[in-house]
Amino acid sequence: MLEGLPLTERRVVLAGAATTVLEGGAGPPLLLLHGGIECGGGYWAPVVERLAARNRLVIPDLPGLGESEPLAKLDHASFGRWLAEVVHATCERAPLLVAHSLLASFAARECARDGGGVRSLVIYGSPCVAPFRMPLGLKVAAIRVTLRPTPRNNERFERYALLDLDRTRARMPDWFAAFEAYSLECARLRHVKRTMGTLIKLGSKQVPPADLQAARIPVSLLWGRGDRMIPLALAEQAQARFGWPLRVIERAGHVPHIERPDEFVGALEEVAGGHPPVPAQA
Repeated sequence: MLEGLPLTERRVVLAGAATTVLEGGAGPPLLLLHGGIECGGGYWAPVVERLAARNRLVIPDLPGLGESEPLAKLDHASFGRWLAEVVHATCERAPLLVAHSLLASFAARECARDGGGVRSLVIYGSPCVAPFRMPLGLKVAAIRVTLRPTPRNNERFERYALLDLDRTRARMPDWFAAFEAYSLECARLRHVKRTMGTLIKLGSKQVPPADLQAARIPVSLLWGRGDRMIPLALAEQAQARFGWPLRVIERAGHVPHIERPDEFVGALEEVAGGHPPVPAQA
């Protein structure tokens, strides 16, 4: 999944858990936080090369997913400690944080409360911004792949995540095959199943609107037009309520950085341009 990319990997004990962190590039720090996916941060690979050309990338695996060891208990408090330690251990200055899907719900709660040590937040396809009810078909697909992580059940789930799974596979067949194989390998691990269950339970809830309204840092929204998991209507509600800028990626579902990587990078560069970096301390 990561072959040939300008990244190095290291293990750091953060909040008591050995955490795998991918790093690379030079420039303003950009912290990429994956969503609720068993393989962790490796799924950012399709956009790494372009983003690393202008940014110093930090891509951790959440404890309990990917290559990171699980926390004794994953909840909002332990996540907040972990995120603060990620920033402290990897960033010389406050980063722009892009947080996807279920983990954006955790990140938004922390950043709204005290800034989370980041200079600005991009909430990317997350249920945290408005009232959300998981679609029945998605719930069934998620249960199937959790109970029986087979290629067939995984494909059912992927067809919710991507607007055009077949086109995406055809565009990068080798990478996508590695991505699917590694995700299924992780999905069979007991601690990964446990972590995913916690993420779905806690991360699928709306952050209290009063907390979001009181956010102390700039917040932007980034969404796929055809997101079937977390509909664009939620982002539009948040834009109207909080006044946050919203950038929509056309012809993409829940993971535009995989499905439309060029468009994703362009949208993210627009976001970063609206949130200029803070100069490093002398």
